[in-house]
Amino acid sequence: MSEPTPLDKAEKAVRAAETDTAAVQLAMAAMELAKLTQQQAQAPAHTCQHPQPRQRRSAGEWLGIACAVCVGGIGIAFASLALAILGGTAAIVALILRGMYEDYRKGR
Repeated sequence: MSEPTPLDKAEKAVRAAETDTAAVQLAMAAMELAKLTQQQAQAPAHTCQHPQPRQRRSAGEWLGIACAVCVGGIGIAFASLALAILGGTAAIVALILRGMYEDYRKGR
């Protein structure tokens, strides 16, 4: 058998390229089809518009809420006590000033 000429080699390469091109085009079309079907499968058919129910609180969250309420209650108690002391002090000062004013008016 004789060795192929450069023209025969070129013709063989063209045929191979033609078949490779068709195979590549077919593979690309199959990949595009697979992508399209995957996107359609991932797209939800119907989306719900109603709100989802809330998650239940954990024990740690309830403990934190209870501690916050206790600290707030103690703060309110101290504030009430401070207001009571302030009111009592203001009453005592008012009585002392009234007594001094009465003494001043009588000329003592």
